Parts: sequence; C-alpha cells; structure tokens
Amino acid sequence: MSHEHVSNTKRIWTVFGILSIITIVEVFFGILKPEALHLNSFLSLNLLNWLFIILTLVKAYYIVWAFMHMEGETSTLRNAVVIPVIFLIIYLLFILLTEADYVFEVFKNSTIKWNF
Repeated sequence: MSHEHVSNTKRIWTVFGILSIITIVEVFFGILKPEALHLNSFLSLNLLNWLFIILTLVKAYYIVWAFMHMEGETSTLRNAVVIPVIFLIIYLLFILLTEADYVFEVFKNSTIKWNF
C-alpha cells in the first residue's frame, strides 16, 4: 500500500497571494488614512479601525483554515474550533471598546488631566 505524494505548491502560493493582498490593502489604508473612514465613527470606533479589525480577522481565519487544515475536517470539528474563537474575539472587542470609551469620557469630562 503506497500513497502518492501530492504537491501543495499551488495551494501555498494561492494562500500567500490572498494574505499578501489583504496585507497590502491594510498597509495602503494605513498610509493614506482616507478621511471618509478615519473621521466617521461606528460604535465609538472610527471606520478605519473597524476595517483593520475585520481584515485582520479575515486573515486569521484564513490562516487557520489553510495552514491548520480546517478545510479538510468535519464541520463539527470546524465549528468546535472556530465558533468559540469568534465568540471570544467579539466579547474581547466589546469589553475593550466599552472600557476604552468609558476611560476616554472620564478624562474628557472631568478635572483629571491627561498625563500620558
């Protein structure tokens, strides 16, 4: 019983290309900082930061999908790995944004001065 070796070179270059394009888009928006995204807010965070968060999550998901071989696993295992992580990331973002907004409002509306 022998197994034939299958080359994954095309798959690796495809993943590299997709991740590179997403990274280039992030760098492009980071350098240009379009006013339409930078000066408008949604849920106390400007749209440019939301774009970075979303693109970073897409990259993280694609890395897990491709390099941790999740595409070949059963849907039950995929869901058991991905759903808790998505929930925890959303929860972390909620806590960070809520606390950061609270701290900002405290410093903005009080006699306490920014010293950092």
